[in-house]
Amino acid sequence: MRVLWLLEEIGVPYEIVSHQRDAKTFMAPESLKLVHPLGKSPVIEVDGQLLAESGAITELLIERFASKRLRPAPDSKEYGEYLQWIHFAESSLMVPMILEVFTRGSIKSDDVWLNRYIAREKHKLLSYLDKVVENKSFIVANKLSGADFMLSFDLILMARNKELDDYVHVKQYALQLASLDSYQRAMRLEDNYDEAVQPNMIK
Repeated sequence: MRVLWLLEEIGVPYEIVSHQRDAKTFMAPESLKLVHPLGKSPVIEVDGQLLAESGAITELLIERFASKRLRPAPDSKEYGEYLQWIHFAESSLMVPMILEVFTRGSIKSDDVWLNRYIAREKHKLLSYLDKVVENKSFIVANKLSGADFMLSFDLILMARNKELDDYVHVKQYALQLASLDSYQRAMRLEDNYDEAVQPNMIK
């Protein structure tokens, strides 16, 4: 969803090829392995080059088509912060969420330690974010950037599932992102496709 949203915000022409995940396991279909050897999604093709990984896709699209608008200048003090949040989304925030999906889904773990770890990590990360986004519409320099696109999936999903009720500023930040015109356009487009990026969990 975040790549689709980014494409809508940038305004560059694109074509969608959809692949539906397994509704129970959330695993990618075999058809995706014909596109990328790892069967990963999202995958984009730009000028004949295939690229996987949401963070890499986000950075490439912004560098190619929106570097002056959706990222700080490399020599600015905000650039390091921007890179930090780009990678925080996948390397930190996504980890407890992925564990939660599998322990509640296909694995159904009864491991008390693991469940406590997930809850503790989510609380630590969300408490940190809650302080960072207080009084902010966007996380870096209060301007829309690639960092917001990367953070959006996890946070909007949690907001819709009422997991952010104890983190008022994060919830406000997430729902504000979801209210943007480009995000709403992407959501309407997603309704017309079997989404390859993730199951339709955030409607």
